[in-house]
Amino acid sequence: MDKKKEFFRAVKFALFSASAGIIEFGTFTLIDNFTSWPYWVCHLVSLTASVIWNFTLNRKFTFHSTNNVPKAMLLVALFYCIFTPFTAFVGNFLVENLHWNEYLVKILTMLLNLTTEYLYDRFVVFRDSIDTNDLAQKKQ
Repeated sequence: MDKKKEFFRAVKFALFSASAGIIEFGTFTLIDNFTSWPYWVCHLVSLTASVIWNFTLNRKFTFHSTNNVPKAMLLVALFYCIFTPFTAFVGNFLVENLHWNEYLVKILTMLLNLTTEYLYDRFVVFRDSIDTNDLAQKKQ
């Protein structure tokens, strides 16, 4: 494993995730301010928009993967089958019961998502198909 290449892969993932974070936080803010929906609904809608954006960009530009898209999406969906209910439940508890600020909870959730999803994508979703797409082939 080339450490320099992996470092830049992680940086690229973080930058794309930051753009997804803007989408997630913006969507969350709009829904939170213009509806009376509970935290968990705002979280679910904003997280879904973010995941689709992040998966698309990172598959092509970070992991340079040609793997089977439905299979990769299924693996990502499995991650979110655990992550989403956990963060929605914990986040809702923190906001509704302990009266934490919903934006602080959202930011903490997004930071947790950044780290756990990178590791999951790198070592589970794309582990056997990294650097196999046309962009990676041009660089070699």
